[in-house]
Amino acid sequence: MRGKLLLGIAVLAAIGTYVLLQPKPPAPLLDIPGASSGYIPPVVPADWEVTKQQRAAVKAAYLSQHSVAADWFAAFPFSQVDGIPYVVLRLLPVVAPEIWGEPEAFGASFGLFQNTAANALPIPVGIGMSGLDSKRSSDVDFTSFSCGACHIGRVDVGNGTTSHIWGGVNAEFNITKFFVDMKRTFDKLAQENPGMDRREAITQALVAQASRIHGEQPEYFYANAQYGDIRFDATYEARQMEAFLKQPDVIVGDIVDYIDGFVGAYGTYMNKTYKGYQKQMLEGLPGMADATGVSAAHGYETLETSFIGRLFADGVFPTSPGLTDYMLVWEQSSRTARWNEDGSLLVDGGGQYNGNIPIPIYRNLAASMTMGLKDVDLRVAAFAAELLGGLPADPYPFSVNTALAETGRSLFTENCAECHRPNNGTVYRNIGTDVSRSNVINDLLMKGARQEYVGVCGPDTTVTLYADPIKPCAEFDGKPITQEAVMRPLEYQHGGYNATPLGGIWAAAPYLHTGSVPTIYHLLVPSERPEKFVKSALAYDQTHMGFAWQENAVGGYVFDTTAFAAINRMGHDKDISMNGRTYRLDWSGDKAGAMAIIEYLKTL
Repeated sequence: MRGKLLLGIAVLAAIGTYVLLQPKPPAPLLDIPGASSGYIPPVVPADWEVTKQQRAAVKAAYLSQHSVAADWFAAFPFSQVDGIPYVVLRLLPVVAPEIWGEPEAFGASFGLFQNTAANALPIPVGIGMSGLDSKRSSDVDFTSFSCGACHIGRVDVGNGTTSHIWGGVNAEFNITKFFVDMKRTFDKLAQENPGMDRREAITQALVAQASRIHGEQPEYFYANAQYGDIRFDATYEARQMEAFLKQPDVIVGDIVDYIDGFVGAYGTYMNKTYKGYQKQMLEGLPGMADATGVSAAHGYETLETSFIGRLFADGVFPTSPGLTDYMLVWEQSSRTARWNEDGSLLVDGGGQYNGNIPIPIYRNLAASMTMGLKDVDLRVAAFAAELLGGLPADPYPFSVNTALAETGRSLFTENCAECHRPNNGTVYRNIGTDVSRSNVINDLLMKGARQEYVGVCGPDTTVTLYADPIKPCAEFDGKPITQEAVMRPLEYQHGGYNATPLGGIWAAAPYLHTGSVPTIYHLLVPSERPEKFVKSALAYDQTHMGFAWQENAVGGYVFDTTAFAAINRMGHDKDISMNGRTYRLDWSGDKAGAMAIIEYLKTL
């Protein structure tokens, strides 16, 4: 098992393209557009409780109408033939309960929650399993994270009720901890058998436990679950055990190599880019990740396997730390890119913080390929594009003072709407936020990533989602997709960020790209931004508009914005002038105005 993303870099290195590794002068800054967009923000609903119920019903209907795509978003893995074998995944809390917790609570230690649907597999929401596909191409069931791991979140709406947020943010998910804990588990199993080859020791331990448990409980691993017409009964489980036990040295050996290689490479990246913050990064930060660094670690691991590759390996790492919060992914149609006048370049929209991958299918594919699996299932990315384009935002789940919101709408229209409008792909470089995240893609990474993305999904690539095959990467918005269009040129992505539309912004807390500001109130009143606050709690602060952040908040962890330069709480904290107008960003002198804007934002 080796990372597929960035394998093209090995080819570049092999032919001696050393020039690609050399620093380039800063890209020229783009001018802020001079004309007003004329965007008119939505009106305040007359009756918020009625509107809230209507919006919730619309979203439920949308998910029902797109149930197949929603299933692939939540429960299907990024690969059908690679990843963590299902049997091994289920064994983790058995062989190391001190690391993973008890089997019935598996997932909680790294921020995933249990699937409560009837007859569901005994794995948490956010982990996909290849056996759900009746046409899978492997005898062994594999697992990997699904889109839902990062983008199905939760909020405590009171009375002991927790509501799921589809397309929101799972602020509890700690992807780094999962992989580091896998390494710790393998270390433990190897240490329990000193003198034995590492892979052999781990394999023997897992085989012994799997055989024992299956012998005692023939339905333990799959719990007699059901998906559609597929019944994961004792007969199904017996076939899976037979497939697993047929060549466990290969199956387990592959995953051991994958985990050892990735965690080692990621540690190298931490030492290179996160000096002074390595320990915290390797423990993981729930709700956050350096996805570019994860991808690059897989590329680094691949290059380290050859002499020539080692000469160029450091060049695959981003030159700046790319730690960010997970993003809201609903209403993607409001972030759609557009072609420039001659149709040669995608210059607007994009979806991510810096909009570096403007085409939806490739954004989703990039997320899939982050795991470094040797083969990715393109259907996951294609179904996600179908689902997210029109996926409605969750309505703010609490009450709204609509009279105050009316005042807030006027202030928002005057000071905020010009930037936070749909399909605004402008890269803003004068907001004062740390630019590290926008500088993570160098020439080498971009060239390698473009090659890999097009290699997986090119103009002639076909995939069948329903009845008929389609070509999801042939064209975008009526024009053929070129390799250059897959990732935005550096001058468009360096040194700044997009201002995204604010539908469902209540669920995006904490704010700024690094989640360094706990609530909208603190975003608007920068003089009161705390240096430390609780992050990833599920309770909600309805006054300040953000998840519970105070010291007494239940759950979550303490986030220290002073611990590392790239996660500082600066930015969006000073009034700015553009196009002959001044826009107020600092409302410290008008807290009543800030509270009015907050009330309006609740209605979006």
